[in-house]
Amino acid sequence: MENVVTGRHTQIKQRFRDVVDTKLNRVTAIAPDAQRAQIVLTHEGNPRQADTAKRVEITVIAGRTVVRAEASSTDEFSALDMALDKLTLRLRRARDRRKDHRRGYLNSVPVDMGAVLPTTPEETAQEDEPNNSPEAAVASELAPGESVEVQVGDTPIVIRRKLHIAEPMSIDEALYEMELIGHDFFLFVNKETGRPSVVYHRHGWSYGVFEIDTPENAEA
Repeated sequence: MENVVTGRHTQIKQRFRDVVDTKLNRVTAIAPDAQRAQIVLTHEGNPRQADTAKRVEITVIAGRTVVRAEASSTDEFSALDMALDKLTLRLRRARDRRKDHRRGYLNSVPVDMGAVLPTTPEETAQEDEPNNSPEAAVASELAPGESVEVQVGDTPIVIRRKLHIAEPMSIDEALYEMELIGHDFFLFVNKETGRPSVVYHRHGWSYGVFEIDTPENAEA
């Protein structure tokens, strides 16, 4: 498996790269088909956030499955351990779900799966050099997986826009995707209706679904 380590607002030390290569052997033990792991280390410079000064995000591509986890701590090594614990748990759930489907069994409780394109070094560089205006960001054409980030005037508000190409899927599959990447919502195209939709986490094992349509289509 290829490990790609990048840093945001920090330099990556060789020791951290070596630890990543060693510890990510846990991933290939659970998911032998894992092809690539993207590890992003971010440094938070605000001294008031010293307890979460280091954030590690791990995104693993295994076949058509993309699994993501992140964690923050006082140092990069403990953040890596916590993120890796979350990641391996989600990988095991994905593996067990595949086994259940092979047996012809469908779990009635939605579990995990995630489809977020991993951040590439080129994309990171682009995020560090945002467009000059929100209008330019909205008007620009994006390639699949490409993102653009702009700051609104002199305010601290930052808008990030990204193009994600997704295959149509069922609501159950979308819930699986959402849980595996560790997000509270997931945008997808419902293959039953053809409508852009969002699944989101409410509380406990309760979920919601929003579907989007135009008045013209709704009246047809």
